[in-house]
Parts: sequence; C-alpha cells; structure tokens
Amino acid sequence: MTATDETIRKITGFLIEETGLAPFQVTNTMELLREGATVPFIARYRKERTGELDEVQIRTIEERLAYFTELEGRKATVLKSIEEQGKLTPELRARIEASRQKTEVEDLYLPYRPKRRTKATIAKERGLEPLADLVVLQETTCGTPEEAALPFVDPAREVPDAAAALEGAGHILAERLADDADARAFVRRLTWDDGIFSSRVASDKKGAVTKFEMYYDHREPLKSVPSHRMLAMRRGEKEEVLLLAIEAPLEEILSGLKGRLVTRESIFRSLLERVAEDAYKRLIAPSIEVELRLEAKKLADEAAIRVFAQNLRNLLLAPPAGGKRVLGIDPGLRTGSKLAAVDGTGRFLEHVTIYPHTGEGRVAGARKELLRLVAAHAIEMIAVGNGTAGREVEQFAKETLAEAEKRVPVVMVSEAGASVYSASEIAREEFPELDLTVRGAISIARRLQDPLAELVKIDPKSIGVGQYQHDVDQKALQKALDDVVESCVNHVGVDLNTASWALLSSVSGVGSSLAKAIVLHRDTNGPFASRRGLMKVPRFGEKAFEQAAGFLRIRGGDHPLDNTAVHPERYPVVEAMAADLGVSLGGLAADPALVARIDLKRYVTEAVGLPTLRDIVEELKKPGRDPREEFKTAAFRDDIRELSDLKEGMVLQGVVTNVTAFGAFVDIGVHQDGLVHVSHLSTRFVKDPAEAVRVGEVVKVKVLAVDAARKRISLSIREAAEGGAPRPKVERPQREEKGSGGLDLGKLEQAGFRVRKR
Repeated sequence: MTATDETIRKITGFLIEETGLAPFQVTNTMELLREGATVPFIARYRKERTGELDEVQIRTIEERLAYFTELEGRKATVLKSIEEQGKLTPELRARIEASRQKTEVEDLYLPYRPKRRTKATIAKERGLEPLADLVVLQETTCGTPEEAALPFVDPAREVPDAAAALEGAGHILAERLADDADARAFVRRLTWDDGIFSSRVASDKKGAVTKFEMYYDHREPLKSVPSHRMLAMRRGEKEEVLLLAIEAPLEEILSGLKGRLVTRESIFRSLLERVAEDAYKRLIAPSIEVELRLEAKKLADEAAIRVFAQNLRNLLLAPPAGGKRVLGIDPGLRTGSKLAAVDGTGRFLEHVTIYPHTGEGRVAGARKELLRLVAAHAIEMIAVGNGTAGREVEQFAKETLAEAEKRVPVVMVSEAGASVYSASEIAREEFPELDLTVRGAISIARRLQDPLAELVKIDPKSIGVGQYQHDVDQKALQKALDDVVESCVNHVGVDLNTASWALLSSVSGVGSSLAKAIVLHRDTNGPFASRRGLMKVPRFGEKAFEQAAGFLRIRGGDHPLDNTAVHPERYPVVEAMAADLGVSLGGLAADPALVARIDLKRYVTEAVGLPTLRDIVEELKKPGRDPREEFKTAAFRDDIRELSDLKEGMVLQGVVTNVTAFGAFVDIGVHQDGLVHVSHLSTRFVKDPAEAVRVGEVVKVKVLAVDAARKRISLSIREAAEGGAPRPKVERPQREEKGSGGLDLGKLEQAGFRVRKR
C-alpha cells in the first residue's frame, strides 16, 4: 500500500468514526468527491452508492475530508522536522500520527519548533540545564536549594550566585512545562469549561455614549457566549471602545500545574510551585487566551454563517410568480420612478421615467404613461421596489389602475441588492446601453417572475439577510453562501433555453466559463432541442454532461424526459417502463394513472435501485414541476404607509425580511422593519427562530409598541394568532440549517445587527 493509499485509509477511518455512517457510505462518497462529482449530483443521482445521504451529510464529509487531508499533510511536515533534529521517538511518532486535531499536533510539536532566544535558552547557554534536571527529579531532601545550586555558580558565564542559578533552572523548567502538550490541553480545557469572557470600557471612553454601552461592564461564561454578543464585543474591541479578556479559573489551574511538577516532598517544592506559576502566567496563559479567543470567534462565525445561509436559502427558494408579463418600477421622488416592461421570459421590452409626485401636470402624464405601458405590453403584474417612495408609488399605481378599471395586481418586491446588480458586470453585459436605474427596474420585475434566477446575479452578501456578515471569516462565509446558491439552483432546476449565464454557472458541473459558452452557442445557433445538444458546446465534455444534464430542463424539446429531473443515463429504464405498459414515453409522462401501475421491483438492477426508481416515478407524475411553493404576497394596508400611521394593537400582514438568533424582522410597509422577538414568534416555545419563521414568509403581526422618534417597531406573531392556535413548525428544506416584545431595535442595530431601513 502506497503512502497516499495509507493516508486515505486513515482519513476514511477517522470519518467513519466521527460521522457514525456506514463504511460504504463514507468510502463511496469520498470516491465520488475525488472523481469531481458535485454535492447536488451525488445527493440526487448516486443514492445507491451513498445509501441515500442528503446534501448536508455529503457536505459534512466533504468538509471533514478537506480538514483531515490538511491535517495529515501537517503531520508529515512536523514528523520530518522532528526526525531531522534526531529527536523523534516511536512513542512521539505514534501520538502524532493518532492525532485528530490540529491543536494537538501543534502542541506536540511545540518543544521542537525553532524558537527565538528565550530566558530558557539563555539559561541553557549558561550551563544550567543539569541543575534543572536535578531540581525536577526532586531526589534531594536535605540541605537547601541554594546549596544544591552552588556547583553551577560561574561568574564568567553570568551566573554570579546560587539564586541566579536557581532562577535560570526555573526558566528552563517553566518552558518545559509550557511546552508540555498534556499540560496545555489541561489548561485549555479548564479555561474553556470554566472561564469567564469579560468586556469593559476602555479608559479613554468612560462616560462616552457609544453603541457598545451594554458591554461596558459585561461578564459571562466563555463557552456559552452567543454568537451575536461575541461578534458585537469583538467589533467594539476593534473600534477601540472595549477591552476584552478571558478570566481563567486560576486557583484550579495552578493547583493542577503544581501537581504535575511536584511529585514528592523535597527541598525544591517551593521553587517548583513558583515555576508552575511563572510557566502559567508568563508562557501558557497568554497563548491559551489567544487560542480560545480565536476558537470562540470561529464558533461565533459558524453560528452567524449558518443563520445567513438559512435565510439566503429561504430567500432564493421564495415562490415565483412565473412567466407573466411584468412591469417593474424602481421608485424615486426627485429623479422620478423608472418603469421597465419585460415579457414572460424576462426579456426587456421598454422603459420610461414618470414623475407622479411633482405637480399635478406631471401626475396626469405619469398616469397616462403607466396605462400606456400596461396596454402596449399586455402587462399581467406590476412589481414595485420597496425602497424610498415605494408605498407612494404602489398607491399611485393601484389608484391609476382602479380608475381605468384595469385588474392588474400590484406587488411590493424587495429591492435589496438591486443597486449592486445595476452596477455589476452582469448587468453591463445584459444592458450596456441602459442607465443603472433602468437596470434596477428590470431586476425588480424579474425578481417577481423568478427570485432565484435574478438573485443569483448578486453577491449574496449584498442581499441583506445576514448578521455581522462583515465581521465573520469571509472565506468561510463565501463558501457557505456559494454552497447554498448551488444547492438551490440544482434543487429547482434550470431552463436551458432561457437561463442567464449567471444562473447556468451554478448548475452542477458547469461554472461561469462553460455557462458563457452555453449562452453564446444558444445565441448563435438557436434554442437547444435536446440535452444532448450540449455536447456541441465547445469544451462541454462527457463529465460535464454527466454532472449537469439532470438539472437542466428543455420545454417542448425532442425528448419528453428532457423537461424532467430524470437523468439521461436513466432514460432506458423509463423507456422499458413505457414499453411494458404499451405506451409512448410522452403518453406515460402525461398519465399519472399509468405511472401508478409501474411495479418498481421489476426494474431494480445492480446499478439502479429503489431510491432512484422512486425519484423517477415522482418525476413522471408531475413532469417539469417547480418544487417551490405557490406564489403569494402580503397585502399591505393602503392606509398604513408611514410610521406615524401605526397604532398599538393593530393587526397587519407583513413579510419576514431577516431571521436572527433573537427573532425576526418583518416588513409591514412603512419603510422600517419591525422586530418580532423570539418570545413572540409563536404560542409555543421557540428556541431557534428559524424553526418558527423563514425569510420571505407572509405573516400576520400585532403592533406592540411604536417609538416614532427612534423609528422602532415592536411586533408579535403570537398575539396576532387567531384563536391562540400555535403556528406550525417551519419545515426546513435541508437539515443543514440547524425577553420581551419591546426589545430595543436601536440597541440591536448598534450592536451590529442589520436592521433594514428603506
């Protein structure tokens, strides 16, 4: 077995033990990942090989595989370094090779790591290491430490007396203790389990009014600091307002360290106890505090990223209005409102600018232009951005349509990130001749048609559904959000003949380069008639086809299964089913009663098992179906447009715009989101707000309190629930994402949470 094979075998063993999955599940998933298969492809089309692992389990294997691969590489480097020093023992090698944590490997390597000149190395240069060995043996029981140190006094080597000799020996022993892996693990565990994380105001900020006042004198157990508080306090430290520290259980730690040095009664007991204190305070404590602060930050990052990822997933999977002809409106006051019409596929048709808020003459013209566009392009829905003047434009559009007896729905659409899209490379490529604001109106219209297809064009961090997104590990955040986008796009499927290159680039096995090649081929040669037509796209090979084909749809193409999630590699199975029933493929897909007659066990083979066959039958029952929920929108009250219109006790409809660790923000149509604290999310107990509500959900809320001066709104879903019936628990699309109603929104915003203002 080669070294590489040995490493793979070891990593496989680690993963099996850590995940608790069957060996074949881990082994096969690792093989598929190494072969270049994507997570969505493995989860959907390789169920037999993985034992039906879902995306969360597969991504866990992917992440831990990367971790252990990196760990094994580090082990090899460490072992080589120690071996070159001639200090690698069989016991040390075995311990390093068995390690499963990077921290443990670094602890074991610490005594052998090249060091700068320390007090201990200076003492060794002065010939005091034999004295240190004598002290640690603790075999001398008579006389005094000074008498034992006299033979090591040497003024020529800067050891003028016994006290200096004992001090130097103590430095050597302190460094040995600080470098001991077990001692460091002991201190690290105790500090994490029993340490207190404290925050106090910087001396030059005392009495100052800042957004971090709640943390001027704050203490809580280190291991239980919530993500949002940890990130808020770290931001306060970065802005030089707060001073943070970890208060370790000093007495217990020192007792344990002294016990490691003092193994018997001797004349050196007092010296060894002082050495233990010096080792901890001077060498161990500072480095362990840095480690644990980084670990706490990492855990806080992971929690915040999970919240962001779950919110993004819910936003991307929001129900689409579908292929309707839409008029998008980007509201504006002084500069006017930009109107852009698009057809059922999102193709731009025409744009105008109207000024419905600047003089009676202009209002009449604005009404005329709005009605002209609606008639000229057979508009079926109007999408109004929810930014500045959004409610005013919504009301204007509704009144204009009502007067003209036009029954066209007017829907408020979140425009978060629309300005980012308007100035992006994608927008410039799509509409090089159009103004930024017109591009924004087009994006608003398309968001109503298909939120997923439009939002994938925007950096997820610009959509505004996260908390502390600029404070967390940016690389980890980007990876998590990219995974969510990939998962959502492949979950829904993509129309090969209408999708933008931005949407296609998230399809399994495609990427931006191939996506642009697909669009160029489509523009040059016309729509694809079949999935196999992809093979004519330059650089689109068999591997890319295997990974992508099942997630791409062709409506009205040459093959009836090309509009389903059935993978082309399984077409022969479906053809056999149709032949056995005596019907065509199209006839089978069009008749659910026929599908119900299929005996799946007849088609089980070594390569195709019941999981895949069940998926095929589900697709045949509803070919080309969209897995997202049915479209619906909140009905904002026409008489509630400003904060001043709100009154305590009102019950209103709203849309959840963000879910955080402490509750949810809800848009009720007054340009300022209100907060529903976690305690007011449901009539049942809710620990995790994501279990009760999700971004994009339409909810009914009761107004608890309004602070017009500070623009703060407190809401309750619990009190708005009719008859006190508990709200059902939200079913999450994936397993990955795992007070009082008068909570101060201002303080939450100051502490770092994004409170949306429009």
